[in-house]
Amino acid sequence: MKRQKMINSGAAFILMIGLTSSSQASRNPGTMSGIASVYSGGRTANGEHASAGKLTAAHRSLPFGTLVKVTNRHSQRSVVVRVNDRGPFVRGRVIDLTPAAARAIGFSGLAPVTLLVVGHGHSRS
Repeated sequence: MKRQKMINSGAAFILMIGLTSSSQASRNPGTMSGIASVYSGGRTANGEHASAGKLTAAHRSLPFGTLVKVTNRHSQRSVVVRVNDRGPFVRGRVIDLTPAAARAIGFSGLAPVTLLVVGHGHSRS
């Protein structure tokens, strides 16, 4: 299924046409869907100490500091996390959450989620 999106970039409009994959298909073009997993430990890609108690996450491509609303599609519970690491590196997974973030939306292993970028917070790098 093709998806079209208009972007206002100053004086010009750009029409983006793309294909959505089954793991990213969504009714809202600003969202992404897939599987979330839980991770913790060590240093993050932006140099912070990974803390299991913080509401942070790893995403493959979103800039560090991006704020993402993660909604568990089973429980409908949501949490806003800050991207501070890279990953997940397992096919089909769209985000890795700290244990605190996973608990906030009601899971401890893997869960189907929807992601929505809601803003940009601070980033160390």
